[in-house]
Order: sequence, then structure tokens, then C-alpha cells
Amino acid sequence: MITELKTLFSEHRRTLYLLCQQFYTHEDSPFLLRSDLHQLFDLFIQTEQGQLLKDSAVEELFCSLQEASKNEPWIYLAARSTIGHWNYYRLHSEEIEIDEIDVSEYLEFKERLVGYEAPSDEYLLELDMTPFNREFPKLQEARSIGRGVEFLNRHLSSKLFVEKREGSRKILDFLRVHQHRSTQLMLNGMIEDVPGLQAALRKGVKFLKNCDEDTCWDDVAPTMMSYGFQPGWGRTLEDILEMFHMLMDILEAPDPQNLEKFLGRIPMIFSIVVVSPHGYFGQENVLGLPDTGGQVVYILDQVRALEKEMKEQIYRQGLDIEPSIVVLTRLIPHCGDTSCNQPEEQIAGTSNATIVRVPFRNDQGEVINDWISRFKIWPHLERFSRESERKLLETIGARPDLIIGNYSDGNLVSFLLSRRLRVTQCTIAHALEKAKYLFSGLYWKENPEYNFQTQFTADLVSMNAADFIITSTYQEIAGTEESLGQYESYSSFTMPALYRVINGINIYDPKFNIVSPGADDRVYFPYYDEENRLTELHDELHELIYGDHMEGSRGLLDDKDKPLIFTMARLDKVKNITGLVECYAKSERLREQANLLVVAGSIHVDHSSDAEERYQIETMHRLFDEYQLDGQVRWLGKHLQKNKAGELYRYIADQKGVFVQPALFEAFGLTVIEAMATGLPIFATQYGGPLEIIVDGKSGFHIDPNDNEEMAEKICTFFERAANHPQYWKVISDACITRVEENYTWSLYARRLLTLSRVYGFWKYVSNLEREETRRYLEMFHGLMFRNLASETQ
Repeated sequence: MITELKTLFSEHRRTLYLLCQQFYTHEDSPFLLRSDLHQLFDLFIQTEQGQLLKDSAVEELFCSLQEASKNEPWIYLAARSTIGHWNYYRLHSEEIEIDEIDVSEYLEFKERLVGYEAPSDEYLLELDMTPFNREFPKLQEARSIGRGVEFLNRHLSSKLFVEKREGSRKILDFLRVHQHRSTQLMLNGMIEDVPGLQAALRKGVKFLKNCDEDTCWDDVAPTMMSYGFQPGWGRTLEDILEMFHMLMDILEAPDPQNLEKFLGRIPMIFSIVVVSPHGYFGQENVLGLPDTGGQVVYILDQVRALEKEMKEQIYRQGLDIEPSIVVLTRLIPHCGDTSCNQPEEQIAGTSNATIVRVPFRNDQGEVINDWISRFKIWPHLERFSRESERKLLETIGARPDLIIGNYSDGNLVSFLLSRRLRVTQCTIAHALEKAKYLFSGLYWKENPEYNFQTQFTADLVSMNAADFIITSTYQEIAGTEESLGQYESYSSFTMPALYRVINGINIYDPKFNIVSPGADDRVYFPYYDEENRLTELHDELHELIYGDHMEGSRGLLDDKDKPLIFTMARLDKVKNITGLVECYAKSERLREQANLLVVAGSIHVDHSSDAEERYQIETMHRLFDEYQLDGQVRWLGKHLQKNKAGELYRYIADQKGVFVQPALFEAFGLTVIEAMATGLPIFATQYGGPLEIIVDGKSGFHIDPNDNEEMAEKICTFFERAANHPQYWKVISDACITRVEENYTWSLYARRLLTLSRVYGFWKYVSNLEREETRRYLEMFHGLMFRNLASETQ
């Protein structure tokens, strides 16, 4: 493309000079975003001179631009030609010349624009993961991103087929290593080589075919063990035969589907550790506290689903083993009305899943008593991981089989634990802060309260060290054609005076897998399921919404006949609750049609120790006062237990209300799933997970949280249409319920996650998926960069 651009710049100097001058009309910032650039070019192309560039390579370039940096006479451009593929250009606005440059030069120019210029005799560290990934198979098509395990299975099947002798031997060796405590599983020493395995399989099949249909493993165990087989092949005759046949087919001619199905049935996962240090992790009275929200709900539901699925799978494998799951979090002695000061806590709804809490300690080894913001916990994590390791081995009685990290801090701890214990590591970001805050890397020094430099370093270490990464949506990895994904934002960026990231992560890496969570169907079920409704709560819910003033509330609804617009979230900047309140306040039409119910945070500034939440509380009160909202908005600063929250959704659905999720960005959106599952029509942000969850106009509506007028218009239009056509509300409601039932359930999630852990465990064994070179590089980066940054945390 650069050749074509150079020709155009030579032939249309006058036109391109005028175009370049348009960049300098934006004097407020040295940086232009995609929306600015598109607006700039759209206006220019309407001019007589601009018409000359229509359908040209210049127009193609502008369509792909994500960002521009300018300092007259230079203009630097970042173009995203397709998802995950970037090119960088430099324009001279006086000479009218264009050159393609590398990412390092582009980042260096941005650094100069914010006042940093590296001395000529100094070297700024550059992080580049490219050399470590050259020999590793990569996805080629953008549509395949997030389906890494499918790609690996195809690749492995092909490799096993081509290298049949060596591949079969690796499968044999892999089947030999499985045991639980002192019990050998799958194969014993009777089978010495691949021909011996194939002969034993044929002998086993012949024997089993002559057994009764109701035969189980215990009935044939002595004979099977004499052939070389140990427990783990299945409980019933049908399951054992199916496993034997699958393995015979794989040894003869492997195919991806058969391989994944076979690996998914191998007894490998008996104990799991889930890591989530920050916030208040508990089962009661924690939601809405600082740094405590959807992630807690996600993990508790995840653990229940995983235990249920593990039990079913272990039983089917013919084993009598009780699985165990430990949620590792921080112990907080001064934790208010929560259980976060208890060292251990059984998870309700499980038989052997426990919350294990380990304290943070200072340099003298003394326990730190109070909550610490997620932005400030970095100095404590390494010491926390070492104490946690001892506690986990004591609790489980052995090394866990899988460690799942959550958010930046949990992912870093999972890296430290899995490195020492040599255990498969899975990471789940939930939300990467870098994608939430514009230019957060570039201006890291100007935002010391967030400690972005430390968090982004932790993210780079953990995401590259992970054996596999779970995301809830495609967008989380790769964004859309128009916008980059959360993980993609780590592919290249700079933190001036600290280091440049030349290649931080490759979103075409097969470690990425989309596994969407669901809503707890015991709690979030349709409003018309009268048999399971908690109608005993209705008087209390009515009082919460329509009652007189009570502690922790503001606003008394004057007109109780209006339908409700409901929102519920943490009270922070990104969740944008104050943005929704302002949208409602400024729309007379919306205020005439509906009341607004807000369940978020606290109404008292002095009840919060989080600076961001305190500011949002102050903003809420200012909006109430400025727009006189007390008769139309009810604000509850309460933390509702999930059963009560589930019935509240349904109670509002009874009154033909709606749910609005107005976040500036939402990685997934559990509240969106929960509301939809109950049948409450949904309006949710178009930035992040809800864009994929909702089919716009059918199972809900996308809203732009940055455009209050458009948001109000969409909600108003819905209420007007529902008033004129009573069936319309039900059509959308039914579609919401169906969408969740077909795509977002915890049983599907648990089954998929366990399969992934087995497949990647197999890959680590039979290939170089351990990525030893990468691991050593990351250990050095962690030791030399992260530790220093963590020690300087403010």
C-alpha cells in the first residue's frame, strides 16, 4: 500500500497539503482518535479538492486509522488494516511525503509529544515477545480468534498423523502419568509400547463385547487390569467401550473432534484453585463494597457449576473421588459486616468448595487489617503468594490440577503459584484497566493513584505466561472491525521513561478461548415462573421502591403507576450510573414516561473509603439537587442479596419495566444476563460484552453511553411502542429469555472449561507448549521490572 500512497502524494500535492492542514485545526490535543480522524476526512472529502481522493488509497488509509499524533510539520498515523494487524506511517505536512515506519519509531514520537525524550546515550527498554512465538502455530483468520483449542486440536491431529510413530508414543506416555494421590489411573506397567497398547485395546474390546449391558468397571476390573488398564476409562460398559474405540481410532488416524472428545474424558482434574485477592470476597453483604461486584458473583457461580460438572464427570469415569475447589482470596480483619475475616468459609451450594483467606502482611510480617484498593495492592502479592502456597498444599493435601487467576492481581498470583507448583495456569481478565482509561499508558505518571505502570506490567507477565486464557466475548480479545479489543490494546504501547511494548501479546495465539458464563438459573428465572417466585418478598420490595424515606435511600416516587427504569451496579466512573441519571434528568419525555430506580453504592460520602466512589456519590447528589429528581428517582444505597435481587428483577418485569446497563465499557455484563434471564427487557452499552450478548432490536437494545440524547430516545421509543402495542414488551422479554437459555448457562461453561484444561494439559505434555524460553524471559521481566514498580506503589 505504501507504494500507492507515495504515488498519490506525488500526484496530488496540493490536495494532500490541504488535508494535512486539517489535522492542526484540532489544537486541544496532540492526539486524534478514530472518530476525530473519520470526521476530519468525511468533511474534507466533501470539498472540491477532497473529491480527488475519493476511492483512493488515501481514503482506504483513513478508513483504517485508529489514531494520529501530530507536531507540526510531522503527523504520525497508526492504521489497523484488519483485526490485529497494524501499520504505522509518518507524514511531512510541508514536503508532502509519506513513509512507513516501525512501531518503535511511532511510540517514540508519542513519547516526545508528552514531554519525554530519551537521552541519546540512554536505552529505553523494549518488550518484544515476537521471537518467542515464531515457531509456535498461530491462527490465520480473524473469525477464528477465541477458538484456540479447536485450532490446536486440528494442528495436533495433523501432527500426530504425520509423525504417527512418535505421536502414538507420546499418547501412550501421557496415559501412563495419570494418578490421584497414590492410585494409578488409565494404564499400568503391563503395557510397554504402542503395539502393546493396541493389542490390549483389541483384547479389551473383545472381552467387553461379551459382557452384559449393565456391566460396570468394578465387575471387570481384575480382567481389565490384567490387560494393563487401570480405573478411569469409564463406569459403564458403554462408556469404557466408547473410550477404547476413540483411542483405537486416534492411534490409527487421529481427527480433531475425536481427539478433543477423548481428552475431555480423561481423569485429570480433581482439584482446582481459583485466585481472586482484591476487594471483599464473601457470600453475604459484600456486593457494592469497593472493588467488589460482578467478579465475586461470577466466581461463586463458576465454582458451583465446576464442582457439579466435576462430580458428574468423575463418576462417569468410574472413580469414587470427591473433587475439591479452593477460592483463594485475601483475609481482611477489619471487614465490617462481612465474613472476610474468617480464614476459611464453606461455599453454599457445594459439598467441598471452600474460600481460603490469607492475609496481606507488611515488611515486618504483621497482618494488614484494612481494605486496600485494587490499584494499590501490588507490593503485597508476592508475599501473599508464598504464604498461600503453603496454605493450599495444607488444605488440598497435594498440588492442585488447575489454577485459575482472576483480574490483574489474581492472574499475577496464579502465575507465581503455577510457576512454582508446575500446574496448568488459566487466566480470566474480567476487565483490563488499560482499555478503560484513554491513554493510560502514555500518561501513567500523571495518574499515580492508579499505578497503571505496575498493573500493566503484571498483565503482560500473566497473559503471556498463561497456558490458556478465558474470555467471555470475542470483543474482549479482538474488538470489532472499528475498535480494538482489550487484549489487542496490549499488543503495542508505551509508558514513557519506563519501557515500550513492541509486541506484548498476539491475539492470534491459540491460547485464547471464548467461554461465556451464565446466570444462576436457581435465582434468575423468568417472571412468569410463578411456582418458584419469592412472592413473600413483594411487600418488602414494594417498600424499597415506593416506600417512605428509609436509611440508605434518597427520593420518593410521586407517580407509582409509571413503569420503572432499573439499573444496578457499583458506583464508579466506568459503570456510568451518574451518566444514566443525567440522561434521565435532561429528558423531559423520559421523565414523563417512567420512574428511575437506582441500586448503587451508598448515599453517604463518608461511608466510602474509595476516592472514585466518593466522587460519584457527590455527583449523584448534585444531579438530584440540580434537576429536582427526588420525586422521580429512587436511589437505594443498599447491597441486595442475590435471591432478593432476582425477585426484584421479576417484580419490575411484572410492571413492564426495563433494565439499563449504561457502562462506558463492560467486559461481559453479568447483570445483563441476569436481567434477561428474568425476562426484563434490556438496554445495555454497545461497548464490550453486551454488543455480543444482545441481538439489537430483538433481544434487547444497544445504547451509546456517550450519547445521552440517543439513549433517551431509544428508551422513550420502546415505552411508547409498548404502550401502543401491549404485546411488544412481551416479544422483547421472551426473546431475552430465549437468548440466555440457548447461549449463556453455567453448565455449558463448566463443561467447556474442564475440556480446555485437559486439552492444554495434554499439549503441555506432548509439545513445547510449556514455552520454557518464554517463561524464563517473563521471570526476568517480573523480577527486574515488576518488583521494582510494586515496591514504589503509592
